[in-house]
Amino acid sequence: MATPLQRKDFEARCTRLRERLCDPDFLANKGLGNEVGIFTFCYDPTLELEARDFFGHLVLDAQHGKYGTSDVRVDLHQRNLYDLLLQICEGKRILDRLPAQEERRGQSAMLRQLQRIATPEAYVVAMDWDPHTLGDVLLITGVGEVYPFMRVHNILNNMQSTFRDVPVVVAYPGTYDGRSLSLFSKLADGNYYRAFDLI
Repeated sequence: MATPLQRKDFEARCTRLRERLCDPDFLANKGLGNEVGIFTFCYDPTLELEARDFFGHLVLDAQHGKYGTSDVRVDLHQRNLYDLLLQICEGKRILDRLPAQEERRGQSAMLRQLQRIATPEAYVVAMDWDPHTLGDVLLITGVGEVYPFMRVHNILNNMQSTFRDVPVVVAYPGTYDGRSLSLFSKLADGNYYRAFDLI
């Protein structure tokens, strides 16, 4: 159960993200020293349902023109990593066979097979849309759902060139200290140096 402090931090991040979606510099990826605009929206994992609800409302509000500036309307592209995993497997025509393969070959073998098929590059391709326009924002969710099949830092390391012109917000159930990610605030999830915490 989230503490009052964790809940207060979550609410502050929700407010900050809404503000960012109306900030022309954020939408244009300015002021980041030539870095790709990748921002972590960290939250306590016990607030997962609240986070899903918040992001659902955020996407709907963006569709109704609530965010942006007088010149730019925000188009929030939400990509759930677990849904993308299923999409990649469906594209390879293996989705229906996975339960039987796991039963026959074991969980470790299935994990290795999925990691060969659903590579970080495959996720980036599945996340992308064309063309990117000013006001587009990529919202990555489902980080905890897709673990251990994929770790988010591997995807972030592979998206620099594809999303250099689009702000990226990573909904992260855990912590990020500017150097390393900790999924669920318990599991070392890899080092990553190019993201900026939302607050």
